[in-house]
Amino acid sequence: MLILNLIFSIIMYFVGLIVFCSKRKHLLLMLLSLEFIVLSLYFFMMVYLSLYVYEFFFSMIFLTMSVCESALGLGILVSMIRTHGNDYFQSFNVLW
Repeated sequence: MLILNLIFSIIMYFVGLIVFCSKRKHLLLMLLSLEFIVLSLYFFMMVYLSLYVYEFFFSMIFLTMSVCESALGLGILVSMIRTHGNDYFQSFNVLW
C-alpha cells in the first residue's frame, strides 16, 4: 500500500508539472498548479516519513513555507489584476 501511495504522489507531481508548463499564459492557473505540486510533495513526504517512522516536525515547517509561498503568489496576482486588469502574461510589457 505504501508503494502505491509513493507511485501516486510521483504521478501527481508530474501531472502538476505538465499543467504548469502548458498553462503558462495565466498566472492564476500557474499558481494553482504550483499548489498542486506542493501538495503532491507534501503527500510524498508524509508517506516517506511514515515509511521510516521518522518524526513529522519537518512536515510542519514545509507546510508553513508553502502557505507563505501561496500568500505571496496571491498578493502578486491581486496587484497584477489591479494594475493591468487581467492575469495574462502577454498583456503587459515587463520593461514598461
